[in-house]
Amino acid sequence: MSQFDVTVIGSGPGGYVAAIRAAQLGFKTAIIEKYPTLGGTCLNVGCIPSKALLDSSEHFEKAKHEFADYGIIINEPKVDLAKMIERKNGVVEQTTKGINFLMDKNKISVFEGVGSFESATQIKVTKNDGSSETIESKYTIIATGSKPSSLPFITLDKERVITSTEALNLKEVPKHLVVIGGGVIGLELGSVYLRLGSQVTVVEFMDKIIPGMDGSLSKELQKVLRKQGMKFELSTAVSAVERNGDSVKVTAKNKKGEEVTYESDYVLVSVGRSPYTDGLGLEKAGVELDERGRVKTNDHLQTNVSNIYAIGDVVAGAMLAHKAEEEGTLVAEILAGQKPHINYNLIPGVVYTWPEVAGVGKTEEQLKAEGVDYKVGNFPMRALGRSRASGDTDGFVKLLADAKTDEVLGFHMIGARAADLVAEGVMAMEFRASAEDIARSSHAHPTYAEAVKEAALDATGKRAIHM
Repeated sequence: MSQFDVTVIGSGPGGYVAAIRAAQLGFKTAIIEKYPTLGGTCLNVGCIPSKALLDSSEHFEKAKHEFADYGIIINEPKVDLAKMIERKNGVVEQTTKGINFLMDKNKISVFEGVGSFESATQIKVTKNDGSSETIESKYTIIATGSKPSSLPFITLDKERVITSTEALNLKEVPKHLVVIGGGVIGLELGSVYLRLGSQVTVVEFMDKIIPGMDGSLSKELQKVLRKQGMKFELSTAVSAVERNGDSVKVTAKNKKGEEVTYESDYVLVSVGRSPYTDGLGLEKAGVELDERGRVKTNDHLQTNVSNIYAIGDVVAGAMLAHKAEEEGTLVAEILAGQKPHINYNLIPGVVYTWPEVAGVGKTEEQLKAEGVDYKVGNFPMRALGRSRASGDTDGFVKLLADAKTDEVLGFHMIGARAADLVAEGVMAMEFRASAEDIARSSHAHPTYAEAVKEAALDATGKRAIHM
């Protein structure tokens, strides 16, 4: 029986990062993955492929509607969806092969098959051909991620009634795509097909989209996406989804209590994700789950079984790849006797629509609820020279700071490259910076980042220069 110091079950961003960090720290490490490619949901059917399609569709949108304004005259552009999918698959293949390289480089043993506990220290790996082998591990890290959720009355046929996984591989551009759920995944994939020519209707149970983010971002994103052609039905509860041939009917109740229906050729069910623990054999190891089916852990991500840990989407907290990565690093370093720490308040959230949306720290709604005395700095992207030069004038930067100490408490942005610029807010808050610290830091001109400085200036006495 092969023996290891650390075994990781699941090779997504949390799992493979945990394995690499454990190997770097001198542990004999193994990783178990049931699929033929490493990388988990994120690299195979999540973050990476969706961003590839978002980029492709964005280029098409610009070619169709904006190039002429830049003095670029072309014939009417056409969509080659098969080519876009092919490019997306190429990006995925290149990225997952990169993980294989990292496993080899760090001398991590890779087992392909379903990993399940036989005991707290023994893990059975069942391969696709039905054969199996059992390995022994001093420590195990559960990193099995999540799967798309649905509603109990919806039958996912994965042809016309689909999840995000199938939406990445459609054979045609939908005529009308109904998206059930106004969260990150639904809005991103809805944006892809909106740009490619679909009519897109978002049906959301709550009274706003991206409900977990700052309310001002939700309002602005809805306004921008509506301007792009996306339709929204908020405060609307779906009660039935019925397929008839190539047509799908969605029945719902709107905020007035009236029954409404939406006819489409595709329905994307995007109502969140659920932790994936199927087939793990947790009961044999004695590992406990919480009331929502997540692996129960303490502050060190240790389960009730002392040598077993869990990270990422399978435990409590935001289901984000970068959150899982931080947790994978943390567990490996704890096993090595170090004392790492994660500030969960400073895990950024991003929506990769265009413009992009990003936020970190406290939202204005949270500060109000907590009774914190705060001040706000705002700066519109339309007032920025770089934004006017690129034509990306939608959005703003919003900075929240403590009214007395000036410490930055929240950073929220919708605009070009918000996904990258949110790191400035993360860094500032990690070092307990003040709005004045940001305002006094030189930002290159002309850049989108200048909007961050201007928002900080606005927060420190309404000193913004270009507004």
